[in-house]
Amino acid sequence: MEPKRIREGYLVKRGSVFNTWKPMWVVLLEDGIEFYKKKSDNSPKGMIPLKGSTLTSPCQDFGKRMFVFKITTTKQQDHFFQAAFLEERDAWVRDTKKAIKCIEGGQKFARKSTRRSIRLPETVDLGALYLSMKDIEKGIKELNLEKDKKIFNHCFTGNCVIDWLVSNKSVRNRQEGLMIASSLLGEGYLQPAGELSKNAADGMAENPFLDNPDAFYYFPDSGFFCEENSSDDDVILKEEFRGVIIKQGCLLKQGEDPLGAIHLRGCVVTSVESNPDARKSEDENLFEIITADEVHYFLQAATPKERTEWIKAIQVASRTGK
Repeated sequence: MEPKRIREGYLVKRGSVFNTWKPMWVVLLEDGIEFYKKKSDNSPKGMIPLKGSTLTSPCQDFGKRMFVFKITTTKQQDHFFQAAFLEERDAWVRDTKKAIKCIEGGQKFARKSTRRSIRLPETVDLGALYLSMKDIEKGIKELNLEKDKKIFNHCFTGNCVIDWLVSNKSVRNRQEGLMIASSLLGEGYLQPAGELSKNAADGMAENPFLDNPDAFYYFPDSGFFCEENSSDDDVILKEEFRGVIIKQGCLLKQGEDPLGAIHLRGCVVTSVESNPDARKSEDENLFEIITADEVHYFLQAATPKERTEWIKAIQVASRTGK
């Protein structure tokens, strides 16, 4: 049986030979981390065994690179990965640490332990059901939802999940839908977003999954992120990232060559600390875009918040090809 995929996505990895930083499609398995040059590649460029490895985060070995974490194997080989922003790095670190702990304890990786065992019919294929739920035409629609002055991008409500399972005839009733949705949550096919759904998933409710319009969930590879809705002017955040314009504004670009357009499909974007030793620099709030053909662009936003907004918008565009 192949090891279960726990998490996957693009990260920037430091090369072990030339020490250059390149985008890689990274897959966290139960027993190791595989990294590929492209998502579509069939064979990995390398594999990092997790048994006996240690993880360091935050890793500050590289002053200008933010949100780096380090994995050190039993052979004392260091592998460095850079995420785009804090929440993304912490999610990778959390799952990797848990995978290492499960290996040490001889346990199977599970995102949570439920209060009671969930027995599914043998005919239920959670993987196939997950793919159906993600179908662009017939699956669950991803929305941008607002709650407690926060905007949850690319997510959906708990009752929408149960509605879809019932209407799709994947379950006979809503109670059976709760059982299936809880299993999808436990296997990592669904992720909780917001305090209500997170508390339920942590065992603070009768069911780990909530059939509730105020409980938000998302697909792990959807580009989900949460933003503070600080003013009524943040209208762009309330729009779904499906249109022609995702975000617009003024940025500064490093280099004298004319910019033109940057093709974002398959790109990787990360924060850059321009001058980590100084209190303030004229080149603050930099971020780097590495295109699919490994062209590097450095851009500058006006504020840290704006930089994060640009990074998250570009990440969505890199997945949708906008």
